Formats: sequence, C-alpha cells, structure tokens
Amino acid sequence: MEKKSIYGLTLDQLTSWLLEHGQKKFRAAQVWDWLYKKRVTEFSQMKNLNADCIKLLEEHFFIQTLKQEIKQESEDGTIKFLFKLQDGNLIETVLMRFNYGLSVCVTTQVGCNIGCTFCASGLLKKNRDLTSGEIVEQIMNVQHHLDESGKDERVSHIVVMGIGEPFDNYDNMMDFFRVVNDQKGLSIGARHITVSTSGLANKIYDFADENIQINLAVSLHAPNNELRTRIMKINKAYPLEKLMPAIDYYLEKTNRRITFEYILLRDVNDHKEEAIQLAKLLKNKRHLSYVNLIPYNPVDEHNQYQRSTKESILKFYETLMNHGINCGVRVEQGTDIDAACGQLRSKQIKKDKVRS
Repeated sequence: MEKKSIYGLTLDQLTSWLLEHGQKKFRAAQVWDWLYKKRVTEFSQMKNLNADCIKLLEEHFFIQTLKQEIKQESEDGTIKFLFKLQDGNLIETVLMRFNYGLSVCVTTQVGCNIGCTFCASGLLKKNRDLTSGEIVEQIMNVQHHLDESGKDERVSHIVVMGIGEPFDNYDNMMDFFRVVNDQKGLSIGARHITVSTSGLANKIYDFADENIQINLAVSLHAPNNELRTRIMKINKAYPLEKLMPAIDYYLEKTNRRITFEYILLRDVNDHKEEAIQLAKLLKNKRHLSYVNLIPYNPVDEHNQYQRSTKESILKFYETLMNHGINCGVRVEQGTDIDAACGQLRSKQIKKDKVRS
C-alpha cells in the first residue's frame, strides 16, 4: 500500500475517505483542525482521535514528506527554501515579506518544459508534476518555520509562480487552492492568491469557468509573435491570436483584473517600440489590465540576456502610462541570495553531480 500526503485531500475528500473506512463524519473536522489550526506534525498528537482512527491514518498517509535541504535568508527578510521530495527530487519555495503581509511562492512541477529562454526554472526539464499534497506542504513547512519563531506570524498571501507551469498541472493546482482557501483550515483568501501562467490558452478558458476569485497573471514578456516566440517557445503552440481571445473570455466571464508580467531584457524587448506595441495590444482591455514590469535577474546559463538599464525601464514605464496602460515596476526581493526562480535548485543539482 502506497502512502500519500494527507495534505493532498480537501476537507470533502477527507470526509468521504474517513466515511469509506468506517469512521464518523465529525472525525474529518477534527483531523482538519489538528493539521491546519494546531498544525501538528504527527498523527499521534491528535489527542481527541481514538487509537483506531490514528492507526488508520498512519497506515495510509504521511504528514511530512518534504525535507529541508537548504535555507537561504536575505537581508530584506526573504527566505528561499530548497526541499527534497521523497523521490529525491528538489524544489524551491520562497517566503517574502511585504507591508501587506507574508507571501509564499510555491512550485508546482519538478522542472519545467515551457522553455522560456531567459528562465532558470527551465534549465532542467520537467521530471513530473507535484501532487496537491506536495504543493500544500510547501505552505505548511513555511508556516511551521514561522510558528517556531514565536512571533505569531502567518502566511497571508500565496503566489503560484515557482518552478513549473501551474496550468500544466491543473487538477492538482485546483485541489491545492481548495485546501489553502478553506475557511476551516488555513483560510487564505482567494483574493490573496495569484496564479501565473505562461499562456496555456485552453486552460485559461477552464480557469475562467471555475467561478473563483483567485487572481490571474499572464507571463507575456513580448508584444508580438516574432519576439515572443524567440524568447518563449510556448508561443508556438499558443500565439497571441489564441492567447488574447482566451484572456478576453476570462475578462468577460469574471470581470477581474489580469496582471501581465513583462521581464525587461536589455536591447531585446525593452525599447519604446515594444512599449507602444504592448499598449496597442492591451488597448481594448486596459480597464482590467495591469502590467508588472520586472527587472531581469541574470542567470549564468543565459548570459545572452542582461538586465535593462534604469533609463530603459523608466522610459518603458512612462510610454505605457502615457498610453493609458496601468503599470508598475516590481519591487525586488532577495537580491543578495539566489533570487531567480530555479537558480538555487540548479546550483545544488550541479554540486551533487560533482560530488558523485
């Protein structure tokens, strides 16, 4: 019998599972409370469960499956965790401190197949999807870290922007949302959760139909097909002619604002010409659009790209604003550690190969 993470079950799924295994319905609420409110790490700590129920849970589930390999702490309070999964694969999770709360960036896949030519996450191809339990456990491990500090802090926001393409692991991603959003558990509000996609148009339609208030961000990074295909392979499958109608459908269905992420690469996509093209591309949806301009974090393996100059970033920003496009420049976090997504994981895997 293969045991799995109990964090992978929504409350409804846990209730059904316990009923199928001869337990009373109320046991699910008790287990849920121990996991997410009291945040125990052993089933034996669930004091109001009878011995049979504890034994049943221990036979079928794990509470902890991730092992912390590395923890990097930045001067600005950002913490990057490198976790080892049960199968030996490595993933990254990041805790960031903002004036509005504590935000955790989670990973959804081991590696990435999207193939963005500037990204450290794609240096290692996708090995597998993470289970919903492995995604939830990233949040729980960070929360346990905060609990141990004794400062009564809690994770208040989540961004699904770590290694991998979340919409390529759609079902597990959605179960993750249902677990962390549940008011009887962590109760992290849907409007405090953002998921980013590189532009899987078919899944954007599905996400629009979910009728949830989780925020959507789209990694755009270029305003035309020629340039976007050059830096993002996904544009071959989902060019702007397919992506933008999906976004229009999402906006019409949800009436919720979309964030467009745009990494500025020096002398590649940061000219005034691209800014004007981007403004035209978003013109008919600018009332529900926000462009997040991101200074590039250089990656050794992608040395063909450099960070745009401050002057270029300012000119790009001003051009968009002058064309009525709401935008801002991302405040950087963790610049004194391995800040680029996937960078710490890639470095550690290289070190392990050298040792072996």
